[in-house]
Order: sequence, then structure tokens, then C-alpha cells
Amino acid sequence: MHLLSRREIKDLVVSWITISVCFAWAVSGGILRLWDFAGALPIALIAVATGFIFHELAHRFTAIHFGAYAEYRAWPSGLILALIMALFGIVFAAPGAVYIVGNINRKTYGMISLAGPLANITVALISLILLPYVPLSLKMLLLFIMRVNVFLALFNLLPVFPLDGAKVFVWDKRVWALTFFPLLIFYLLIF
Repeated sequence: MHLLSRREIKDLVVSWITISVCFAWAVSGGILRLWDFAGALPIALIAVATGFIFHELAHRFTAIHFGAYAEYRAWPSGLILALIMALFGIVFAAPGAVYIVGNINRKTYGMISLAGPLANITVALISLILLPYVPLSLKMLLLFIMRVNVFLALFNLLPVFPLDGAKVFVWDKRVWALTFFPLLIFYLLIF
């Protein structure tokens, strides 16, 4: 089934809002700086929507494309940990995952795992391309969207289980390296 279930929508929304709060805390200096936090939150909500939601849906629809059943589930403990770490200025988000059921081989699983970071890379590149053409008032938003998406792609491509990068690395180390290292260089240039 391609439609999102009610539970899946609820889990995606709760995860999206939680991660957005974490990013807003990180860029504003924390919730104690209420004015800065209030200004950062709407930008974070948009940026995280393009990063987190597109990432998870890319996994989901790629898995469905390969004949598997896939559905996003939030991890309450991961959401709480993300909020606690954000209080210390660290954005570490493990809000949940797309669970996949079906007869999936290593290559297909690697491709499904790569789909999420590729969605982030695509959004970051579109933001970069649009940057010179948008009014000054939207440049900050596009820069934040680009940075959030690059961060999420790079973090998820780390070759550590249960992250996507480990599954891509197990499937094909060359594909992982051709994705990870250029992204790392780009990350170092923009941060």
C-alpha cells in the first residue's frame, strides 16, 4: 500500500516537530533565548520537513518500488534523547526508521538505504542552485535548508549500524565512498 497510515502520519509529524525543535534550539542558543528560538523554529520546521520527511519517504517509496512493505515508526526514546542532547547544543536525531518487510537482498537493501541520503543531497543541491536567484529574504531559509539536508545526509551515511551508511557500505563500498567523501568535502566547505 502506498498511502500513509494514520499512525505513520502521526509518527512522522511528532518526529518532524521534535527534530525541528532540536535544530531551532541548536541555532538559537536554546529555549532560554525565547525570542531567537521563536524566530528559528519556523525556519527549522521548513528545513527539517525537506530533510527528515523527504529522507524517510524516499526509503519508504523505494522499498515499495522493490516490492516490500515499508512503514515509518517513531522511536520515543530516540526523540527524548534528541531533545536532551539539543539542550546541550548537540543535534543528534534518531527519531525512528522505516521498517521494511519483504524478500530484500543485500543490493536492494543498500539501494533502499541510499535513497534517504540521496533525497537529502538532491534537496541541498536544488537549494544551492536556487540560492543566487531568490530574494535576500529567502536566502537564509535556503541556506538553512541546504545545511540541514547536507548534515542529515552525511550523518546518515556514517558507516555505523543502524545508520544507512552501514547498509550501503555492506552492499557496495565504492558506492558508499562515491557518495560519502564528496558530501564530506561539501559539508566542510559550507559549515
